[in-house]
Amino acid sequence: MKTIKGPAVFLAQFADDQAPFNSLPNIAKWASDLGYKAVQIPTWDARLIDLDKAAESKTYCDELKGTLAEYGLEVSELSTHLQGQLIAVHPAYEELFKGFAPKGMNAKQRNEWAIDQVKKAAVASKNLDIDVHATFSGALVWPYFYNWPQRPAGLIEKGFAELANRWQPILNHFDEQGVDVCYEVHAGEDLHDGTTFEMFYEATGKHNRVKLLYDPSHFVLQQLDYLAYIDHYHEFIRMFHVKDAEFNMNGKSGVYGGYQDWIDRPGRFRSIGDGQVDFQGIFSKLTQYGYDGWAVLEWECCIKSPEQGAREGAEYISQFIIEATQKNFDDFADAGISDDEFKKLLGIDN
Repeated sequence: MKTIKGPAVFLAQFADDQAPFNSLPNIAKWASDLGYKAVQIPTWDARLIDLDKAAESKTYCDELKGTLAEYGLEVSELSTHLQGQLIAVHPAYEELFKGFAPKGMNAKQRNEWAIDQVKKAAVASKNLDIDVHATFSGALVWPYFYNWPQRPAGLIEKGFAELANRWQPILNHFDEQGVDVCYEVHAGEDLHDGTTFEMFYEATGKHNRVKLLYDPSHFVLQQLDYLAYIDHYHEFIRMFHVKDAEFNMNGKSGVYGGYQDWIDRPGRFRSIGDGQVDFQGIFSKLTQYGYDGWAVLEWECCIKSPEQGAREGAEYISQFIIEATQKNFDDFADAGISDDEFKKLLGIDN
């Protein structure tokens, strides 16, 4: 077994124009002072990384790593969640997602820009000596997740075939760089649970670079067994977001949320330790299955401040990390049986 690395922190929800969140050196010092050992960097935030330079220059990437090393940090992973979303966008969502790309682009231009961005992130990851990358799949069939009106036969299969077709050249590019694509399974994406992940994986021809970013919070909101999910998909899990959530059953709204704001929904994200996620169970299962990647705090909470969430998060993750044993607890009772003695024990004649 191997030991999970951590704590790390995803910087997307913390980056800001105000210090200490306005530059990589400043936010690195802040994270280090809280006890984090690595940062996950959102590639769309120019305050933290220049993706073009990172894809073009190994020297730039070495300098970026050097900046973090001054504070005892490293890069856990890069993220293209926003760009990945634009790989596949249903027309109903084009207006809502246009802010994910530079202003003035039409839908076709946003898609082309996103593909280029994600491919650059593959090279940047390689230049940073990282072999995993975080992203979203995008969505073409999400508006049809509920089977009313009745879906025509073949609609979902056609959608996943097209989604796989769009990702295939990107996945091949990542393969050339030696980097896995870890899709965050998330509501609003066509990959939003285990079944839809399997559909996509099959549609890509079981591409060897299709992997998972595991985040239990999204499964609490869907009422999916997030511990059993690890049993099913541990071979694919190469990244881990430590994010808490809760589902408070009531008589007015349920899993769909009743169009309410986050603070009023039955299912809502919480700061780690304030929700219902069994992190002890999660860390145990991931360690059991040999996960040796980073445990990355992702803060999203409609009640607690990000600063407090980050402070507490580093402490929580450190407490949950299990130092994987390198010996069996009953080794002291090993009788040192020889091959001949095995035969005797089994009643096998020589």
